[in-house]
Amino acid sequence: MLPPVQLIPGSISEILVAATETGQITRADRYGLLAAVCDESLPEEDARAINRLLRAIRKGKIKVVDQMF
Repeated sequence: MLPPVQLIPGSISEILVAATETGQITRADRYGLLAAVCDESLPEEDARAINRLLRAIRKGKIKVVDQMF
């Protein structure tokens, strides 16, 4: 059995702010979002933020870049 995912408080909003400012998310951000989505106790506010970010990616407003940091 895998240990539960422990998210850093505020990490989703930090990823959203950074993505909005730079117009991109990194591979590390992508992994953080994946971990958040797998968390069954994800707060509704964070889920909405992830959905906004995914819509921006789908519309081409934010790019996914292949770098770790």
